[in-house]
This record gives sequence, C-alpha cells and structure tokens, in this order.
Amino acid sequence: MHRRLFAFLIVLLTVSGVAHAQSAAPQAGFDVKAKQVYLIEAETGTVLFARAEDETVPAASLAKLMTMATVFKALAGGDITLDTQYPVTEHAWRTGGAPSRTSTMFAALKSNVRVEDLVRGVIVQFANDACIILGEGIAGSEPAFAERMTEEARALGLQKSAFANATGLPNPANKVTMREMVQLARHLQTTYPDYMRYYLEPEFEWNKIKQRNRNPLLALNIGVTGFVTGFSEEGGYSIVAAVNRDGKHLVLAMGGMENDKARIEETRRIIEWALSSFERRTLFREGEAIADASVYGGDASSVPLVAGEQVDVFLPKDNSQKLVARVVYTWPVRAPVEPGKAIGTLKIWNDKQLLREVPVETAGSVGVGALRSRALDALIELFFFWI
Repeated sequence: MHRRLFAFLIVLLTVSGVAHAQSAAPQAGFDVKAKQVYLIEAETGTVLFARAEDETVPAASLAKLMTMATVFKALAGGDITLDTQYPVTEHAWRTGGAPSRTSTMFAALKSNVRVEDLVRGVIVQFANDACIILGEGIAGSEPAFAERMTEEARALGLQKSAFANATGLPNPANKVTMREMVQLARHLQTTYPDYMRYYLEPEFEWNKIKQRNRNPLLALNIGVTGFVTGFSEEGGYSIVAAVNRDGKHLVLAMGGMENDKARIEETRRIIEWALSSFERRTLFREGEAIADASVYGGDASSVPLVAGEQVDVFLPKDNSQKLVARVVYTWPVRAPVEPGKAIGTLKIWNDKQLLREVPVETAGSVGVGALRSRALDALIELFFFWI
C-alpha cells in the first residue's frame, strides 16, 4: 500500500512588529443578518468574512451567473456570435415570458432575438425567457443546456453547485454555495472582462417595454459593478455582488435574508465595513524565501520555497494580529529538484480564519546525492512510513 506523508512548515508572522498570543477572527465585532456569507478581497483572495459558506442552498436567480458563464464560453470559443439569432419557442415564452409572471424581457412568441439582446435581457432584467431562449439555442433544449452548466461548474472546480434549468426557477436540483458563487463571479470578471459592461447598464428596453436594471445596489453609488440577486421560499433572499472602490476589489455572496429591504441594508453595511476596516499588508515579497522543504536523496538536505508572486493580505486596521503561515507539501521531495517546481501551498491563518492559499515552488536546484546520503534518507523514509 502506498502512503503519502504531508509535511507542515509553520512560520509565525508578526504584523506591525507586534505579536499577540490571542487574536480575533477578521469579522470580530461585526455581524450581518444573513445565514450564509462569503466575502473576499478579490485581488489578494483574502477572506474577510465567512459563515456557512459551503452550505448548499437553492440557486434561485444566482444560477444566472452560470448561465452567463456558459454563454460567454460559447461566444469566446466562436460557437456563436453576438449577432446570432435564436427563436422564441412556446416553452421559453410560457415558462419565462409574459405569461409566467416572472422576470422577463417580454420576447415575443415565434420571433427571433439576437444573442447580445438576450445577454442584456439576462444581465439587466434577470429575464427568464432570455435564459431559456439562449439555452435552447445553444444546446438544443433547456435540460441539455442545464447539463452543460453543471459540467462547466465542475470544470471550474465548483464541486457542490448543480443546475436543472437555465433560469434558477424552483427545482430541487438547483443548488449553490456562497463560496462557489464568489468563485464563479471571479471567473466571470477575470475570464470575460469585455462582457462585464453589461452589468452596469442602467436600463434595457425590449418589445417597447423599458425596465431598469434589477440590481438594487447599482443606484446606491457604493462602488457595485454587478452581479445578481435571488429569492426562493426555502432559501430566502440572496445576492452576489462585486465592488470596486477605494483601491479595493470585493466579491460578496450572501443568502438566507428575510426580505429585500434586509438584503439591501445588510449588503450595504458589509461593503462599507470591509472598505473602511481593512488595509493591505505585504507578508512576503516576490521571490522571498518562505520556508525550506526537505529533499530526499539529494546533494543538499533542503531547497528553499517561494511564492510566484508578492503575498499580500487584507487585515483589520485596528488590530495587530498574530498570523500563522503553514507550507503544506507532499514528503519526501525527491532529488533531482529543478527551480520553479510546484511543490505545495502556503496557507495563511488568522486565529481560526483561513485568509489565503498561495501556491509555492522551489527556488533552487538540488542534484542527486552520494550513495551514503541516499541510504540515510531511505532509512528516514522507512521510519516515517511505519509510524
């Protein structure tokens, strides 16, 4: 039986020159009326607030983020263009159009609509008919498109979210987590930046009916740049929002709120708290040695590890924190070792809150050692194998 041993290199990080034996989690002294919360500073990936972020909840209209991710992928791959036209089927019209009494762009039955207009319908008006028309046009049917959405979720590393339709309309198989919605929002921002402008459009008119953007946060002028709100009887009121203000880039997902008023107020509060209460700190410069990893069978016993980028985190302004960084890698690292080999992960903790995870790589080379040193390393490995 093959056993894998994991080594942990622990480094105590002192911020602002002061280390305290006890430190509070980043959200200490602040709370929101939401059952599930996940908030990050997007540029560094620092977690600012987290609660039940891996709990699955009904997707509701948050599913439209994955609808757009799937559509944008088809556009980027050249499978469709913004000028491609799709027909409005009776299923799309009845399920998501005017007769449905749900969010709709009022696409006329048996008409043809350009992809760009459908995209704007989904993003600006959260239009269910537009979601279904896109799904049927791209995949042949809405169920086939929903399968493609779930496949895309898995390809992006979203392990819990799943989709049964293109709209997020009630279905037990439609489920998401707040952590994965933040991951998905970041994917949209970084992979499809040219399409993010649609999320800022104040209004959209179709079929001679003008509707304002249904994202209630845009009118608050607090730096929100997208994305979507949702509601289900079981899961309550939810939201995914991106913020760009004061040099900070936030992505937030919250669920389980009681009403729309609470959703707006609590979202505003947590955004203002995050923007005013945290500041950026550098822990490791690019190329700075973070730790040394033991090398098996080499002409040196260890190799330095570095991150491929400067490692920054966002920390509370009014708290000197004692941080703990753990480099986790698979032991033993076998010689020969070349520079730039991905070897593990730097995990940065503040109390019980995991702030960041950063890949680390080797910063030097280690050749194959002499026979005697290799024999000694073999004895050490045998010892650890049996304990």
